[in-house]
Amino acid sequence: MTVHDLNGARGAARVGIGGPVGSGKTALLEALLPCLLARGVNVAVITNDLVTHEDAERLRRSGIIAPERVLAVEAGACPHTVIREDPTLNIEAADRLDRSFPGLELILIESGGDNLASTFSLDLVDYWLFVIDVAGGDDIPRKRGPGVLRCDVLVINKTDLAPHVGVDLDRMFAEARAVRDGRIVVGTSCRHGRGVETVADLLCHDVLFRDMSHPDVPIRDAAAELTRAETS
Repeated sequence: MTVHDLNGARGAARVGIGGPVGSGKTALLEALLPCLLARGVNVAVITNDLVTHEDAERLRRSGIIAPERVLAVEAGACPHTVIREDPTLNIEAADRLDRSFPGLELILIESGGDNLASTFSLDLVDYWLFVIDVAGGDDIPRKRGPGVLRCDVLVINKTDLAPHVGVDLDRMFAEARAVRDGRIVVGTSCRHGRGVETVADLLCHDVLFRDMSHPDVPIRDAAAELTRAETS
C-alpha cells in the first residue's frame, strides 16, 4: 500500500469511491463514515461534482463529520477527468486536508458519477471501490466495464431492491465474481445498513492494516460470508 508523502511526512491513505450516477456512492459514504469514526479512524472526505458542491454540502449538513473535513472539487467536464486523466485538483485537495489535519489517516474521494468506464488514477488513490446497483440491472457485471474489473472492491448496492426490479441476485454475484477472477465483491443495502460494516472492515484491514471489529475472522472470509448472506 502506498502512503502519500507530504513534505517528508506520512500522509493519509487515499481511497476512491466511484461508480455510475445514482448507484449510491454518497449514500455509501454517509453510511460508511459513522462506521469508520466508531473505529477511531481519523478521516476526511473529498467530493467531486460536475459544476456544483451539492454532495459536499449534503455531507456538511448531515452532522456525520465536521464540515471543515469535507472539501469539494468541481470537475467542470466528465467527472472521470479529475480522477483519472488529470487528478491534480484532487491531489491538491487531499494535500490540503493533510496539512489541515495532522494525524489524518484516511481520505475518501468520491467521484461525481460516471459510466462503467470510470476508473481512478493510481497517482491519486491507493485503493478504490466501485459501486454499482441492483436497480441498474443484473447484466452490469457481464458488460465488463473497466471500473467493475479493475477496482479493489466491487460494491453491489441496493440489494434490497432485487425482488422489486426482477434481478437474480445469485446470478449477479456469481457473474461479478467470475469477471473479477474471484476478487472481492460485497453486497450492500445502505438504506438498511447491510454490508457497510464489511466495507469498513476491508478499509481498516487492507488500507490501514488493522481490524478492530472481527479480530478472530480473516477479513476476506468476512467479506465472503457477507456476499453469501446477501445472495441467499
